[in-house]
Amino acid sequence: MKYRDLNIQTQREAPNNARTEGFAFLVRAGYLTRENVPTQLGDWAIKHLRALASQPGDSHLTQLSMPTMSNGTEIFYPIPSGSVEVAHCAVCKYTDRLELALFRKTSFPQEEQLPLEKVLTPDCHTIEALASFLQVPKEKTAKALMYTRLRDNQFIFVVIRGDMQLSEAKLRQHVGEVRPASAEEIERSGAAPGYASPISMKETLIVVDDLIPASQNLVAGANETGYHLKNTNYGRDYSAEMVVDLVQAKAGDLCINCDNPLAVSPALILATRSGYDFENMLLALAETHHDAKGLTLPHPDAPFDVYLMQVPGKELDTLAKADEIYTRFRNVGISVLFDDREERAGVKFNDADLIGCPVRVTIGEKGLKEGMVELKARKEKDNHLISFTSLTNLNHSGEFWDLIKDL
Repeated sequence: MKYRDLNIQTQREAPNNARTEGFAFLVRAGYLTRENVPTQLGDWAIKHLRALASQPGDSHLTQLSMPTMSNGTEIFYPIPSGSVEVAHCAVCKYTDRLELALFRKTSFPQEEQLPLEKVLTPDCHTIEALASFLQVPKEKTAKALMYTRLRDNQFIFVVIRGDMQLSEAKLRQHVGEVRPASAEEIERSGAAPGYASPISMKETLIVVDDLIPASQNLVAGANETGYHLKNTNYGRDYSAEMVVDLVQAKAGDLCINCDNPLAVSPALILATRSGYDFENMLLALAETHHDAKGLTLPHPDAPFDVYLMQVPGKELDTLAKADEIYTRFRNVGISVLFDDREERAGVKFNDADLIGCPVRVTIGEKGLKEGMVELKARKEKDNHLISFTSLTNLNHSGEFWDLIKDL
């Protein structure tokens, strides 16, 4: 492609709404607008990533030149502005969305089951207030959560240990789509809001976390406002239709596979079972590959292998010579962005750094007089002179990359 055909508009300053350095450089280099909409250049980059993903065999995108995490069906890129939270084990590489992550649960030593005891607990509508009032740890309480299933209006009573948080994603996996139960639905079931218990429930689907059967003598609601029951025990006082994993992991919980601590980080979703998110892929590449001057996209992830530019001369037609190289590159399968503008050399050099093609080739009068052109790898400091004919006589793209390796 030629620079002017893509209508590339670079910017010298980062946008005020830049949430990350990668996003800022994508805007400055002309891949995205400030409103995060792909430009013509951005569309070309996304088209290139889509082409990589369509290659037969193992997709190149599963081995991207960036740090990724995968659970086998999804690929994530850790970034502070990510839209999902991911749990990850640095040792065995176990990875999953935080809301679905498994972890090693710790049960307490078995206790003798004590008799139920009804106690007055005024204004104890939360686990925190209850634990404080009764002077018990939160893990000795049972937390009640109530939902209604969308498909059939089935009332669902969920029990987890009081020191843990429910994962609604895990609940949905087991019972289907739900919504929070209304006050009327809760009262109709026989429960008391804020003081609910699974004991003696009517027409209710009871679902408990798999840690509940291993936890004795928990404090639970008495289904009477202002009262709780001490020493409730699963199996003796109530049972459930489902005993499953329901709670959400947190940072520091032990990995289900190797017992090392899990880390939690926000991340972009790069791929799911249904396909790749190529706009997120482009952002992840920009976040990983940039320096103070702009993007430093690697081959073959970059939309163009070469940024080709010419510096106008007084005696030689540098544009015509650049066009010869442009034609040869295209013929041998080297993707090239040809900066054919009538601009100062400094402007072109700055834009080349911003756009971040792996290699820059510069055609200047001084070099041409010696039969040479200038070649510079984007991530290297030094420029190199190579013969003009070594580029115009290329037979295939592999020869070009061999030249780059030999510099």
